[in-house]
Amino acid sequence: MRSSNRNWLALGGAASLLASCGSEQAVVPPAPRPATPVTAPAVADEPVKIGEPYNVGGKTYVPADPVNYDEVGYASWYGEEAIGKPTANGEDFVPSAISGAHKTLPLPSYVEVTALDSGRTILVRLNDRGPFSDDKLIDLSRGAAEQLGITGDGAAAVRVRRVNPPEQEKALLRARQRAPERIDTPQPLLKVLRGRLAQVPASQPAQVQTARPVVQAIPAASSASRPGVSFDTPAPPTPKPTSKTTAPTKPVSGGYIVQVAALSSQSRAEALARQIGAYAVAAGSVWRVRYGPYPSQKAAQAGVKAAAAKGFANVRVMANDAR
Repeated sequence: MRSSNRNWLALGGAASLLASCGSEQAVVPPAPRPATPVTAPAVADEPVKIGEPYNVGGKTYVPADPVNYDEVGYASWYGEEAIGKPTANGEDFVPSAISGAHKTLPLPSYVEVTALDSGRTILVRLNDRGPFSDDKLIDLSRGAAEQLGITGDGAAAVRVRRVNPPEQEKALLRARQRAPERIDTPQPLLKVLRGRLAQVPASQPAQVQTARPVVQAIPAASSASRPGVSFDTPAPPTPKPTSKTTAPTKPVSGGYIVQVAALSSQSRAEALARQIGAYAVAAGSVWRVRYGPYPSQKAAQAGVKAAAAKGFANVRVMANDAR
């Protein structure tokens, strides 16, 4: 019996040694990276809206639901000049959100946008209609343009490809955060895409839309009789003035001013100033859009109210140094 017990002990010890060796050689998988925290979604993806044909500027656009949408063209972008205005599917426009406008894709849709000069690719959530010009494929929010690296005054060559990303990435964009960037497009594919772009009419420099056409949402009472329809025919664009309009000149120093926005582009700052009846002034590397001057802080509240009426909240009352 003792001999038998010794045999069992020997076998047990060998098994224990083998298990120990195996555990030392095993590759322990790395712990998963924690997911980016997501706040409660500010907007929803349902229902997805397509809409009926609509007319802007004498041209008819026909919304559709293509599964394999993949086009090249030119992108423009818009920012503070449209802050607080409703997008075509009823959401408030937020310049820093990663969003975009497309003439015909369902709203919302998710697309990968690639800058054809750099190969950089980001995920964008479409929630608006536009841009309403034949030489532009997509209009990006300022946040999307910054992430893609195309915030210059000119239009940028891009590829727009419809995708169905993971729910986590959709949630990030709904919460107005950035989704992870894609791997840069390889040079051989960029060469092919640039070849396709050569067949697209050349784009003119991006223009600020001071009176962006809005596609109105259908009243709830009529939606039942028009299943899947989300838009009525939008109002035509505001006619261009017959004479060239310039931004108001910079006022003299003194008193107080109300600062509405600070933009890196002179043309966008001046366009916003014309739109809201303010003025644009250079301040270092940025252009500031302001009301005033006013003789006192109390009088400057008139500028605060004027800004609020144009959709700009939390503006600043400042001493006017004319800079």
